[in-house]
Amino acid sequence: MNWLAFGTGVGIEVGARDLTVSVVRVRPGGARVSGWLRIEDFRARHATEWGTEYAAFLKAQGASHVAAVVLLPRADVIMRTVALPGVSSKDLAAAVLFQAEALHPYAEDDVVTGFARLGDTSHVLIGIARRTVVDELADLFGEAGVAVRGFSFSASAIHSAIRLWGAPAEGVATHEAGEGVEVYAESAARPVFSVNLAGSADAVLPRVLAEMRLPAETAARALNDAIPGGGEHPLARAAALASACPRLALPLNLLPAARRVESSRAMFIPAAVLASVLALLAVALSAESALQERRLRETIAAEIQKLEPQAKRAAELERVAASTEGRLQQIAEFRGRAKADLDAIREVTRLLPPPAYLGALELYRESIVVAGETESAAELLKIIDASPLFRNAEFTVPITRVEKGETFRIRAQREGVAK
Repeated sequence: MNWLAFGTGVGIEVGARDLTVSVVRVRPGGARVSGWLRIEDFRARHATEWGTEYAAFLKAQGASHVAAVVLLPRADVIMRTVALPGVSSKDLAAAVLFQAEALHPYAEDDVVTGFARLGDTSHVLIGIARRTVVDELADLFGEAGVAVRGFSFSASAIHSAIRLWGAPAEGVATHEAGEGVEVYAESAARPVFSVNLAGSADAVLPRVLAEMRLPAETAARALNDAIPGGGEHPLARAAALASACPRLALPLNLLPAARRVESSRAMFIPAAVLASVLALLAVALSAESALQERRLRETIAAEIQKLEPQAKRAAELERVAASTEGRLQQIAEFRGRAKADLDAIREVTRLLPPPAYLGALELYRESIVVAGETESAAELLKIIDASPLFRNAEFTVPITRVEKGETFRIRAQREGVAK
């Protein structure tokens, strides 16, 4: 069962005089012909006349919204299969166009080419039609008001139709119509063989089996039975199946892209279903995400509550450690200051040897003040500035001459003492 096989399709077989229209409804379990219509002598009649007939038929079938797949007359299409081993999908178009130049007798600017790779094989099915024929039919269908999604041919439509519910086995299918017989066959020797031969099915079968290199005892089956849906007009039915399930059919289209109509509502059903599924998944994921987020918040809150006493204890220990560190630093600074003060006193004693003496010594963090008496006070500034512990010595009061020498009072800044 193919769950993607779903939709309503309209197929039109263009005959020498008449149009055969088939409407098919496709479901995963199978296909059913809803109705068919023969429009006689369409080329001789006014397009709006038979277009009205066509529109009324589709309305009665509930398929007015469906764009048709049209099978061009066999005589107007050149069908070929070519093997292109090693050619990637992105290079396939260039390779096909290069091959197609040798497959038709028409002028280069007067051809329309369509192609499609046959499954996962290296074989490519190619259809070639004259642009004038394609444009003429497209204009005629447009004048009649017929919505057309694509122009195809019998081999492409049959190949797609018989694969809607699984790949077929090798064999031959025939359909007698008028004075000829429509033949479609597949084999390991030739992936696709489609031809219209004069005579009966029994008469042409040996020739076809020899062409396909199939055993002589191979029996042909009716094309009506090979194409899903049952009933008459297998070619129009095959085109309708391609219209109903375009994504399961060969993407081979001879109608220029600018003239194609995509109007079937059924083609949007898979997209709508997928969109609905995605929306439900998005809602489910959103709800799951919110639930997980709430559970995560609850877990984090519980862990915080459990660890909060330890965090408070750690903060208290950190505060005590910081206070202790500050005290230790103060003690270290105090010890350093005491040593620096003693060094300053020893240095002053060294700088002022007897008979000089001090009457006062004032020690500050950044400076020192000494006062006393010496034989020559003017030289003291130079002596004190030469010491590594003092700088910028200056007299704070003028030198005074006394009986045994001169009195002085000097202030100097201390070097290398922390504030």
